[in-house]
Amino acid sequence: MHCTDGKATAVAPATMNVRLPPGVIYAALLIVVSAWILHSFLQALLAACVTAIASWPLYKRIAAALPPRMGRAAKSLIFTLGMAVFVLGPFIFAFGALLVETRALLLELAAADKTGIVAPAWLAQTPLIGPWAAAGWQSELAHPGALLQWTHRADASALLAWAQSLGQFMIRHVFIIGFATLLLFFFYQQGEALARQFRRLLRARIGERADRYADLATRAVRASVNSMLVVSLFDGFGTGIGYMVAGVPHAPVWGAVTGLLALVPFVGYVAVLALTLQLALTSAAAPPLVAFALGCLVLFCGDKILRPVVARDGMRLPFVWVLMGCLGGFEVLGLVGLVIGPVVLTLVRELWAQRVRDVAVPDLASAAPGVECDG
Repeated sequence: MHCTDGKATAVAPATMNVRLPPGVIYAALLIVVSAWILHSFLQALLAACVTAIASWPLYKRIAAALPPRMGRAAKSLIFTLGMAVFVLGPFIFAFGALLVETRALLLELAAADKTGIVAPAWLAQTPLIGPWAAAGWQSELAHPGALLQWTHRADASALLAWAQSLGQFMIRHVFIIGFATLLLFFFYQQGEALARQFRRLLRARIGERADRYADLATRAVRASVNSMLVVSLFDGFGTGIGYMVAGVPHAPVWGAVTGLLALVPFVGYVAVLALTLQLALTSAAAPPLVAFALGCLVLFCGDKILRPVVARDGMRLPFVWVLMGCLGGFEVLGLVGLVIGPVVLTLVRELWAQRVRDVAVPDLASAAPGVECDG
């Protein structure tokens, strides 16, 4: 029944009879096939898009400052190489520092294993678990050749499988980095044209709200990237100072490693734990528990206080949603998912809020006086 000014008229039941034109079917099929062919390049493509969007204002300023006689390709190439050095340089440094520290630790442990690794004096004095831990250390590690016996117990096939997985992981990410750098050069060259085409397509599909959604996504990407960089720098300097206060050897190196790993929420704690184990095993003068407490305190402040403050204006998400977006995106897409995850949740939140506003608008036609309906 349909009601109009108190008069009811019968409405025939609607039937669904949707027929898609052949052109739409063929286009959808081509899109699916293209996505299947290029799915291996998805992470590289997303990484290049995120980097280009986040660094675009800086690129425009540097491109304007370069000599006018330089072409767009030369400016894009210079800036792409600069971004590659800026992004990859710290990771290469951290990886090399970890290799050096690991080699030094293994040599020191091998030398100590010849006479037995003596339990540090502070271990027995640790509250609650001190005597138990010291007794276990004495029985397992204090006699000569204890570590060598542990290595003989290890499963060689499991170690080989782990090394193979690590090699495949490294090769895949070198591949992703190479293609992401190549795509980044293309985006710097054609970025403005691609942005205009993308906005025109959005306007044709979703109307006047397209520009607001595109601007929101852009702000969210830049806010997410900025929060990652600020938190990483804060954690690196903060933990470095904390390690120096605790008397940790090579404190600046460990601070840099902790800051780089802190790009991913909770991964920075792995560096703090590794440092604590190194201090405990090598009987260093620095109290391991002090270094562990200071490192965890800095990481906690960076993740729980600084990250939401920096990203607040761009994403406007509660911390728990930012955290879930980062971790969920990292699980699905790797490092680039740390940015994509919160951005997607920001857009979903905006779409939800817009839908709620649309539903809340009263239907003036149905609320007009004199309109009655029954049955």
